[in-house]
Parts: sequence; C-alpha cells; structure tokens
Amino acid sequence: MGKAVLVAALAVVAILGTGAAQAVPSGYRPPEIPTQPGPPQSDHLGAASYLKTHTNVVPLGANDFGCKPTAAHPRPVVLAHGTDSSAYSDYSAIAPQLAAAGFCVFALNYGGSPGAQTYGTEDVVLSSHQIGAFVDQVLTATGASQVDLVGFSQGATVTRFYVNKLGGAPKVGQWVGLASPSYGGVMYGLVPVVEAVPGGLQAFARVTSLAAVQQAQGSEIMVELNAGGDTVPGPKYTTIGSTVDEMIQPNSNIALRGPGAENILLQDRCPGDLTGHFHMVYDPFVQQLLLNVLDPSSPAPVCRPVMLGTGIPEVIIAGNS
Repeated sequence: MGKAVLVAALAVVAILGTGAAQAVPSGYRPPEIPTQPGPPQSDHLGAASYLKTHTNVVPLGANDFGCKPTAAHPRPVVLAHGTDSSAYSDYSAIAPQLAAAGFCVFALNYGGSPGAQTYGTEDVVLSSHQIGAFVDQVLTATGASQVDLVGFSQGATVTRFYVNKLGGAPKVGQWVGLASPSYGGVMYGLVPVVEAVPGGLQAFARVTSLAAVQQAQGSEIMVELNAGGDTVPGPKYTTIGSTVDEMIQPNSNIALRGPGAENILLQDRCPGDLTGHFHMVYDPFVQQLLLNVLDPSSPAPVCRPVMLGTGIPEVIIAGNS
C-alpha cells in the first residue's frame, strides 16, 4: 500500500472508528499526530526550548505505526498530554522509557485550535472524541484488541471521558491518571474567587482556556463525567497523585471512588518526594512507578528526595519565553 493511501485510510479509520459508532459533535477535527522524534528531556523547560526550533516533534520511541505488540506487552500504550501542552512537552522522558521497556508507544496532540503551537486548550468533549479516533488508529495499525491509556492532568480527564462516556471501555485494558483532576481542581485557589464574581469564569476562560475552566471543581463537564459513577466495568483504573498538588485541592479530588480503582499517593510510597502537579511527568520515581503499574514485573521504583516546588520555575519560564 502506498504511503498516501495508507495515510488516507488511517484518517478514515480515525474519523469512523472500528467499534460502535459515536455521534461526533459539531466542530470536531481529527487529532494531530506528530512524527519527528525529539531527544529525551529532564524537565518542561528543556522540552519547550527544543520545541522552539523544531516542529511536529514526538517523544523518541513513540508513534512507530509499524510496532507490533509482544506477548509480554500485548497492549500499546497511548499517552495523552495536559492542558496548554503537547505530547513532546509532557512525555519526552516517559515515552522513551516505555519504548525501551518493550511497549509500543503512541502519543497525539489533541485539543488544539487551527495553527496552534500548543494543545489541550479546546472543548474537552471534542478532545475526548479525538482520543477515541487515535485509539482506533493505533488498534488498526498494531492489530491489538486493547490499549492502555496514560493521561497527565487534562489528559486523564479526556481519556476517562472517552472510556466512561464515549463507549471506549472495551478497547482499554488499563487507564492511568497522573495528577488526574478526577473531581476537578481549584487552580491555586483561583476558581472559588472567580466564581464569586459575575462573569468571572468567562473572563477566566479568556485568559486561560476553555479546557482549563471545564476542569474546575463542580463544572458541568466534571459533574457529567462522574455522574453514575466515576469508573465503568472493564478497564483497571489507577491514579497517581501528590499530597502537594498545586492545581488540585483538596488532593483527595485526584482519587477515584468507583469500584476497582487504585489510588496511589506519591508520598505514601516515597515520603521525601515532594513533587507536585507540574513536575509529575518528569519525576524519576513517578516514571518508574508508572512502568511498574503498566508492567508489575518491572523493577520497583527507587525512592529519592525531591524538593517542594521542583519543576514550577521551569514551567513558568517555559510558558513566558
């Protein structure tokens, strides 16, 4: 099959899906699938610096559509980034580690406006449909029957919305939420303040993004996502959260309350690791813990101290440079 024909066929699969048809809402656009491998980074600032001079970047080892799952790792891993971010920015370190461990790894850029350089800013429901389209594309390419989903921050929200509300559960073996805003966040305590001001949330959306506001504690989207139970039968659900998460307070809002969910607090496993929200995907212990969740036969994480606030200056500099 010629390359152009293959791309066209995969695009049709991405739009139509391989399972039960889901109504695609108005305004839907297919997700962007980066293809140019970039080197691993140690933090968000390093990733942001690389992205300034490189476009269409994907983490090293991800989006090899010729990858075939093995008996040891039969389910491809699909990674979903957070708000105002990208696949490379959030997973430049994790994806190469998973690929080196023998997983087929895939990552998309979802929720971007036309011509955007950053993603995860648009309507959460539309982004969830993009997740579903990408999962179908991965299943078709690899021949697997299920994937494992890993979502960081908003990535946890859109992947869980796909699983719970868009019929994705039969296609998912494991769902893992890193710093998952399972019951919404208050974002440094700003949400209650802006909610108290008439028109405050609309103004907040203009200076942040629609997706950010939709993930606020008590928002219509978060209520809908958890209505009838925050888990559904089939997938295994795991959250990995921190007691010092800057965006999600109380930190108990990270935990799922449905049957079968496992909620891991980072400080229960490594008390000296004070990683919060933003550094979660670049924390070595969390990276090893994620690998252990996806493959329990992998080595146990090694606990090392991490200072409170680690990663926050890098995120601030990256977002303003």
